[in-house]
Amino acid sequence: MQEAYDIQHLCTRKEDKSFDRKSARKEPKEILRHLIGFANADGGLLVIGIEDNGEITGFNYQKAHQPEEFIHALHNLQKMPIPVTYQQIEVVNSRGLADFVLLFEVTASSGRVITSHDDRVFLRSKDQTLELNFEQRLQLEYEKGQRAFEEQPIARADFTDLDMDLLEQYRQKLHTDRSIEEILKARDLINKEGQITNACILLFGNNPTRYFPNARLRFLRYEGKAPLTGRTFNVVKEFMLEEPIPKLLESAKAVLKSQLREFQRLDENGQFTKIDEYPEFAWLEGIVNAIAHRSYSNQGDCIRISMFDDRLEIFSPGGLPRPVTLENMYYTRFSRNPKIARVLYEFGWVKELNEGVNRMAEEMNAYQLNTPSYFEPNENAVRLILENNIEHRTLRALERIEEIFTQDIMATLNKNEVTILQYLYENEMITVKIASEILDRSKELSRRILKSLEQKNILTWHGLSPKDPTQYYTLKK
Repeated sequence: MQEAYDIQHLCTRKEDKSFDRKSARKEPKEILRHLIGFANADGGLLVIGIEDNGEITGFNYQKAHQPEEFIHALHNLQKMPIPVTYQQIEVVNSRGLADFVLLFEVTASSGRVITSHDDRVFLRSKDQTLELNFEQRLQLEYEKGQRAFEEQPIARADFTDLDMDLLEQYRQKLHTDRSIEEILKARDLINKEGQITNACILLFGNNPTRYFPNARLRFLRYEGKAPLTGRTFNVVKEFMLEEPIPKLLESAKAVLKSQLREFQRLDENGQFTKIDEYPEFAWLEGIVNAIAHRSYSNQGDCIRISMFDDRLEIFSPGGLPRPVTLENMYYTRFSRNPKIARVLYEFGWVKELNEGVNRMAEEMNAYQLNTPSYFEPNENAVRLILENNIEHRTLRALERIEEIFTQDIMATLNKNEVTILQYLYENEMITVKIASEILDRSKELSRRILKSLEQKNILTWHGLSPKDPTQYYTLKK
């Protein structure tokens, strides 16, 4: 039974790493590169007959190629066929005429790199299909050898091992009328013989740790900046999470939220507002990446999240999936577990690997925190470290700040003065030069603003003379 797709969804869905639209005017051989790109990545859906802007142009016009031409183009890959199925869907085109579109659904290739008839290799990345150079191709061929783990069947497993409620949620996410079994077959989560695979149990198993004892996540919160043992043992909170991956992500998110601290800062209006210890996107994306891209064939360890006073560490078994390295991870993407990654993408969890990594850095910097740090301990794991600025924040006793900035005082301050106080709330001192930079005002005006705050008994001036080059201001104690 073929899937009944929602045509409106196909017109409005954003093009990305697993979905693309093409006009029927495109040369059939040109379409092959996109099918190859999907197969070499995480699989995907290609719709022919809908323009990039979502207009349904179909096949019912003179310049359109016939659907048979696109299907016949697949014969150019007889030596290395693409794992693909196709179907036609009847539509009414943008001219009001009865028409159809052609859909190709591609499964990620396993254990090998798909090449074109002229020996070229393509890979899907974001909303583009890229041709790989020789070095990238070698790296991809090397990495493909690790993909077989997801597809290995578990002889003892059957449908009673699966969480049917979770599978129903997934079915609704796909906007499909397929049965659960048909969906699992389409995503290669059960094989042709109907056997349940490793990836299926990890994603939808009632109890994944029955088959994979270390397919779990351990959270540890420490008091201090380092783990201690014996009499000085300093673990103050511990959680062990053992669930199918989508539920594991939900639980991990809830645990982290319950343990993270909140701080206060002055906003532009002179009001104290709460700010998180770390930006949510950064720590959540770190957890998602650890769960989606860990080496599940490595059962010697589990995912660990360690929270210290000054940092958050996320440990994931297995090194970075090649061709991703510590040096190129901000612009190179590849998934060790394409079937797991695709399901999590369809659940809304997984983003492009490098897209998420880049945004993590941006979010941390926006919080005035250091860029995330990555390490590969013994080249057999990945450790992500997010640092907070607790040392700077604890230098400011909140009670003293609130005593100084009474509502009467705040009423006398202008926007520039509030900006100065907001800066000093998180920093030790301020100079005329720094004030000029953060206010985007001249040094003379910035000096007058600082003097005004000194005269209001809010700031203290430090210096030997008005011309002292080392002079600065601090909050009055």
